[in-house]
Amino acid sequence: MTFSRLSLGCLTALLAAVSAAASANTGASESAHAFYYSWYRNPAVDGAWAHWNHNVILRDGSGPNFTPPESIGANFYPAAGLYSSNDPEDVLRQMLEIKRAGAGVAAVTWWGRGHPTNESLPVAFDAAEKAGIKVCIHLEPFPGRNAESTREALVYLLDTYGAHPALYRHGGLPMVYLYDSYLTPAEEWAAVFTPEGAKTLRGTPHDWRVIGLWVKKNDGPALKRAGFDGFYTYFATDGFTYGSTAKNWPELAAFAREQGMLFIPSVGPGYDDTRIRPWNGVNRRDREGGDYYDRMFRAAIAVKPDIISITSYNEWHEGTQIEPSIPKKIEGYTYGDFSPREPGWYLDRTRHWVEIWQTGQAVMERGGAEDAE
Repeated sequence: MTFSRLSLGCLTALLAAVSAAASANTGASESAHAFYYSWYRNPAVDGAWAHWNHNVILRDGSGPNFTPPESIGANFYPAAGLYSSNDPEDVLRQMLEIKRAGAGVAAVTWWGRGHPTNESLPVAFDAAEKAGIKVCIHLEPFPGRNAESTREALVYLLDTYGAHPALYRHGGLPMVYLYDSYLTPAEEWAAVFTPEGAKTLRGTPHDWRVIGLWVKKNDGPALKRAGFDGFYTYFATDGFTYGSTAKNWPELAAFAREQGMLFIPSVGPGYDDTRIRPWNGVNRRDREGGDYYDRMFRAAIAVKPDIISITSYNEWHEGTQIEPSIPKKIEGYTYGDFSPREPGWYLDRTRHWVEIWQTGQAVMERGGAEDAE
């Protein structure tokens, strides 16, 4: 039997679609967490743009003026278009893509009860349940955040979502990442997160598995005094902070083991926020065709962590997304893309590394044959 070129092309496309669909419906590891941002809005769903038109004021008082849908506040352009985080269909697609990537938990950004991310949180929970993955909270430094207001927020979140089937639990407790936790002194956190604290949540129905952010070299003792259960590194720029510098991860992992804490290294595919922060080129990290991501994953797996976090699924402003991107050129600007890789390559590469990590069959030497594809 012979096939025309058209038939072969159609067959190839069909097989690719079947493969992608199969990947989206296979299992994912609850030890792999992808940071997920739910602040995007569009006129069709929400009546106005939000975050796609993210603008900043430069040091000289000027600033870029982004006008979606062509010009957006990101160095890459989403293959799915300018979606809304309030659209159940869009969010379900995203949760299925996170599952395709092998991550079983979406760490969803949350900026407090009065913020739009509170409105979109139930959409994320419901979509995660349909996709067969879980949700934990990435609690941001919302206005007025301190130990007391964080306690109130955690009580609210657990009262609201504690019974939701998609809520992720680690050792029986829901998990929260506290971004920029260093902004509040350890002694204030200790009042809420140590058993003897005056307003402790420990041992109460509102207890959480609390993960702080390791930034500076000597942050470990303060994280321990605060009563945190562990720490993460978040930033996708290797070298930006002491914690996000991959060569320091063995030291952080050793501290965690000694103190009975969780160490959660954060890996990213690259970093580029120069569209919204033109002055920040020093922290840009090229994707190197995927090699940068591979190095970060190897470094994370090498320290044998219980959990690895991915920065990020869809932080488009900072160019750390693994959500598919497409080439696009507009007047005066050419967006980056994943060349020479396909738009969905980072989803599948994430699964590749998660499966290696989970099965323990890695060939960790730099340039190993299995990593060459």
